Amino acid sequence: MTEAKKSLKRTLIGKVVSDKRAKTVTVLIERRVKHELYGKIVGKSSKYHAHDEKGEYHTGDMIEITESRPISKTKNWVATRLVQKAIEV
Repeated sequence: MTEAKKSLKRTLIGKVVSDKRAKTVTVLIERRVKHELYGKIVGKSSKYHAHDEKGEYHTGDMIEITESRPISKTKNWVATRLVQKAIEV
């Protein structure tokens, strides 16, 4: 059987909100969740620091990040691919 194994690592898609640090981008992940008590749909967001070896992702880009081993104290995600380039005005 030559089936491709599904990766056990989580992948998320979000927007780059900061690219100021060397080899690191800050990615904002937004999701919509139903409130457990009231049932209303609310927006939740989380920021993750992702490793960007070549510095190819910039503020406003939509990128995919994948879980990895800890790279630093706050960084355990790696930027894997560009989903959508930032719209330049």
